[in-house]
Amino acid sequence: MITDSLFKLLGQSIFIIVVAIIALLIIVLIIGRIQLKNNRLIFPRFILVITDIFYSPLKSLSNWLGFEDTMVDQMSVSLRNHVNKTNFNKTDNSRKILVLPHCLRSSDCQARLDETGLVCDKCGKCSIGVIKEKAESIGYKVFIVPGSSFVKKIIENNDFDSVVGVACYEDLNLTMMKLNQFSPQGVLLSKTGCFETKVDVRSVLEKIGYFDTKKENMESKNPDLEIHHDLCIKKEDIKNSK
Repeated sequence: MITDSLFKLLGQSIFIIVVAIIALLIIVLIIGRIQLKNNRLIFPRFILVITDIFYSPLKSLSNWLGFEDTMVDQMSVSLRNHVNKTNFNKTDNSRKILVLPHCLRSSDCQARLDETGLVCDKCGKCSIGVIKEKAESIGYKVFIVPGSSFVKKIIENNDFDSVVGVACYEDLNLTMMKLNQFSPQGVLLSKTGCFETKVDVRSVLEKIGYFDTKKENMESKNPDLEIHHDLCIKKEDIKNSK
């Protein structure tokens, strides 16, 4: 009799816990949807912890509720960008790396592949060369990788404190989770896929602090000059991102 009562109590407790978790996840998804629509962050650290712990259940629940397939990943990337922004900004550019996906390259790209990834020669056929040149000009190391195995090699063979990544929703979110100790920042592709994808060049340059660095340099030379982004980047430099 006592055993039956214990099992009954245990079953009820498990049921209550499961219902509570499902309710919590639904609340997190609703808050995340509001955040993405209104660009307002609510309890970012708490929501990020929940999305990390319950990533797979959240994805399944999101699909079951009819939300966008990419919502959980998009929400997590946005939250992680916000949470890590302060530490990332404190890090010197010389201690940062930028990781780009090789799928951004042109269909007739002639760049060779070595142990560090794609060796871009800045031919101008895609946005990689533009981003690489400007990132390196402010101190970043840039890697163009064909897969997650190369990211692992980069971590093992390079000394850095912060990282900026460009990728599709799920790849970017999962990679940022793995690289959480490096205060990661992420930029989502504007056109996803496995071939000739696209990214907004201006968004990448803003994320790596290119405009801020150029503004500081230009203001130091002419403190009375009003600086705009258009003074820091030529229009033809971003045409490949459209």
